[in-house]
Amino acid sequence: MSYAIIGFGEIGQTLARAFAHNGIEVSVATTRDPKSFASDAAAIGPEVTAKTLADAVKADTIFLAVRFESHPDVAKALPSWQGKTIVDVTNAYGVPDEDLGGQPSARVIARAFTGARVVKGFNHLAAAVLDQSPAVHGGRRVVFLASDDEDAAAEIGVLAENLGFAPIKLGGLSEGGLLVQARGSSWGRLIFQDLIKFTG
Repeated sequence: MSYAIIGFGEIGQTLARAFAHNGIEVSVATTRDPKSFASDAAAIGPEVTAKTLADAVKADTIFLAVRFESHPDVAKALPSWQGKTIVDVTNAYGVPDEDLGGQPSARVIARAFTGARVVKGFNHLAAAVLDQSPAVHGGRRVVFLASDDEDAAAEIGVLAENLGFAPIKLGGLSEGGLLVQARGSSWGRLIFQDLIKFTG
């Protein structure tokens, strides 16, 4: 399984650090020339490789960590996203509801990335919190996942565990996606909920 992160802002870099910390290789890309951020990527760790967008989208699983408004530009990188899993880390805060057609923002993403299996996840925590160790007081920090594809949600759940988090599945994009999305001037009920799961 190969992984890529599209977007190298705060969230993209935070995710890259989580991969590197756990020894998992990941490529990172933006719409810019990778030479412009290659040194920043290398500074995170040898597991992180700066690539062009065209090369990064060859990965099996792609974390979409760009501004919501930029997702159509990324979607143009491939004519079909069949066989790919897109982890939608975007938030549509400030995007008017009418621009979303009354749909959860993750459904808009799913329409743009034709053929992909879309999992909404890793977007409900601010970068500064996501960047902290997921091991907290003997428990693990929770990440919420929503998808219409149970197999995709299960795969990203395993990855979340490998990154040290406790995945909680919320159901489909229309139900669970609403709980972890931002749009217009409103936040889903689980946005910013920094929860810890204890076992035993």
